[in-house]
Amino acid sequence: MDHLLSKGFFPRNCGGHPSVAGSLNSKKQNDSMKSVGKYYKLDPKKIPQHVAIIMDGNRRWAKSRGLSVTEGHQAGAKNLTRIVDYGQKLGVKHITVYALSTENWRKRTKKEVRGIFNLLVKIVREKKEEYKKRGVRFFVLGNFQAFPLRVKRAIGEILKVVLKHERMKFNVALNYGGRDEIVRAIKNIVKDGVSPSKIDEKLVSRYLYTNGQPDPDLVIRTGGEIRVSNFLLWQLSYSELYFTDTFWPDFGPKELEKAIAEYQERARRFGK
Repeated sequence: MDHLLSKGFFPRNCGGHPSVAGSLNSKKQNDSMKSVGKYYKLDPKKIPQHVAIIMDGNRRWAKSRGLSVTEGHQAGAKNLTRIVDYGQKLGVKHITVYALSTENWRKRTKKEVRGIFNLLVKIVREKKEEYKKRGVRFFVLGNFQAFPLRVKRAIGEILKVVLKHERMKFNVALNYGGRDEIVRAIKNIVKDGVSPSKIDEKLVSRYLYTNGQPDPDLVIRTGGEIRVSNFLLWQLSYSELYFTDTFWPDFGPKELEKAIAEYQERARRFGK
């Protein structure tokens, strides 16, 4: 299912002709100077500014290893911090992850949800000072006010952090649903008494959780499913979609580079 680099991303062997070989070697040297990435040659000018990720597969990853669901979520949380760090190194300016939907956090067992909340509080408190130093600003998409008090307090603490030099926005979708976000936007537009003649796409976008941020360039879903599951329905209209069988805990830096390399091979037309 993985989308592979099948359109000649790497130069082919041009044989032993000195002029061709010399030209190719020179090109390789120039490419290596300009490219970024440890595993794939990525064009720094084509790094997606906004990468959104549906982190799927924690529970199946755990089951395949004889581990508990909680251990699966712990592995997923550890990988999330790794991907955010690596994404920033590559030059990604916005990362949005689907952590907990409006649908599934009420349907899962109390034990699993409690474990997810514990992980969330732990990550937020551990990363608050580190993200401040690295210029990573934390945002929440969704209604986290429905969460227990200790979770709300932990989230509130990191949301209040003021950065001197912002280098990345890190959005975590919690108690989030794409349809719910759009309904919320419509209600607030009506509440504000906006005239129907004034309503356009730009205005609606200002009422979304992602107000002020660009739409995702690349949306990645791990875990083998091929659907968007009510995630950023308005924002991903022209996003490039990438699906992989790899479970989220195993989706490391190499997999991220692979997705970006595939993205860079595509021709984005934005409906044209």
